[in-house]
Amino acid sequence: MNITLRQLSAFVVLAKTGAFTSAATRLHITQSALSALIKDLEQALDVQLVHRTTRSVQLSDVGAQFLPLAQRILDDLERAKRSIAELKSLNAGQVRIAVPQLMACTLMPQVVAAFTAQHPKVDVLIVDCDVEDIPMRVLSGEADLGIGPERAVSSELAVRPLFDLPFLAVFPQDHPLGRQKQVAWADLARYPLISLRDDYTRMLNSQLTAMIQLELEPAYEVAFVTTALSMVATGLGITTCLPYAVSLLDLHRLQRRQLVEPSLTRKFHVYSRAERQLGPVAQGFAEFLVGYFDARDWNATFNESEVPLPPA
Repeated sequence: MNITLRQLSAFVVLAKTGAFTSAATRLHITQSALSALIKDLEQALDVQLVHRTTRSVQLSDVGAQFLPLAQRILDDLERAKRSIAELKSLNAGQVRIAVPQLMACTLMPQVVAAFTAQHPKVDVLIVDCDVEDIPMRVLSGEADLGIGPERAVSSELAVRPLFDLPFLAVFPQDHPLGRQKQVAWADLARYPLISLRDDYTRMLNSQLTAMIQLELEPAYEVAFVTTALSMVATGLGITTCLPYAVSLLDLHRLQRRQLVEPSLTRKFHVYSRAERQLGPVAQGFAEFLVGYFDARDWNATFNESEVPLPPA
């Protein structure tokens, strides 16, 4: 059975108009072409759908029963076409983004709010997780996109640069480092340092050792930056973080300075599955992300003097 959409459309229009002349005019084809479409459809179904007379066309009993089925097929196709058009124009759909826990509670709500203001019918779901879990969430299909720091990742992941941020030194309001306009990495060694476990401290020490022969020795190591910030707020030490977390620094009333000598940065990327092309909504969100961060000025977040703290 080889039934085409042109045959179904021809049959439905013929049934509605009741005449080959009117139906052919509406379809912008000749009467002979219309007659051939109906004949081919009847042969494919092995039934007679219409009774032809010199003046009009009447549906057979089978044709009358087949008409709503044919109409439903065409209606379903039209709805599918509209859905695709809405997806392409970002007027509908859903995108799932895997992001680190700290980014999920600081930066991403702003990004999602800006995106949904432009595309209110698109649902953006944030999958907050550990940094190390981001590639797995993308590869498993749990997330369409992932945002995370630069990593050596599987060739199954496509990687696109997103932003490159310097590190900040973070300390309490009355800390001696607050009297300095700049804070060098070597300054951190004079105070108890609260750092992150595993890859984070190793990554910093690898770069600092190669550049200035400095190796940091944390007094405390924790799993999450939010824990480190709470510890700094109670006076247990100082820590480092990235500028996108400044809303939490303000919440704890902590000071910050950009770390220099040397000026280290951490690169963040957008991750997606390499073997699968992104859908229109995920692709649209990825493009929005890149444009959003290209236009963002991070300088105002570096130093305490540039961003006043909220009142106590």
